[in-house]
Amino acid sequence: MELITLTQENLAQEHICCAIAKNDDPQVCCKKQWLAQQMDAGLVFCKCAVRGKCFIEYLPAENAWAPIEAEGYMYIDCFWVSGSLKGKGYAKLLLQHCIEDSRAKGKKGLVVLSSKKKKPYLSDPAFLARQDFQTADTAPQDFVLLYLPFTADAAQPRFRAGAKTQTVPQQGFVLYYTAQCPFTAKYVPLAMQVAAKHQVPLQVVHLTTTQEAQNAPTPFTTYSLFYNGKLVTHEILSEKKLEKIFEEKSE
Repeated sequence: MELITLTQENLAQEHICCAIAKNDDPQVCCKKQWLAQQMDAGLVFCKCAVRGKCFIEYLPAENAWAPIEAEGYMYIDCFWVSGSLKGKGYAKLLLQHCIEDSRAKGKKGLVVLSSKKKKPYLSDPAFLARQDFQTADTAPQDFVLLYLPFTADAAQPRFRAGAKTQTVPQQGFVLYYTAQCPFTAKYVPLAMQVAAKHQVPLQVVHLTTTQEAQNAPTPFTTYSLFYNGKLVTHEILSEKKLEKIFEEKSE
């Protein structure tokens, strides 16, 4: 299977797997802008030459949009193989590419955000365990930081302390997000529309820099919804799920 790595030169022509549409689509546009900016920080987006969700995205952990301490590691932002593309060995192929590339760049190993049991938008812990990933650290809400060290003496990564509190000072509903995932370009405005429709106050905090993301109050900076200071969910929510949460918390 041919692998395609996105570059500044081919970014406009290649699709981004998770949102396959024209470049003027808001989701595609926002994601490609973010990718272009992060490539200068060492980000790699590698996909199989198929039309579907079959890719891995990673960058040096020092530049990761995540509240972790993993100096010298490579951080996997997103790793997704789905639908009819599963079960064909593509996930192992992509991961092996990431391992080889990271070794060639002198990295200590790989680190990735996962969970105790498989959850939406997080890498599959069962698959990663079969690939010899180990638990480096844990945080409330079943978040797990997994790592694959390349040497026995590699330091163990960990969450930053602020990410483990999973609390914010604001009351009511507060949504933290970044442009790392193209779906936020659609579902953050949707959350705002649903909140307005039901007259539910919603504060939106867009993390726009690596530093802001690394100091975030949640391990999953892509999209995290809080209520009265506490994390409710990291799942990117549909209209029905939002309405249910707004109704339950407002009672």
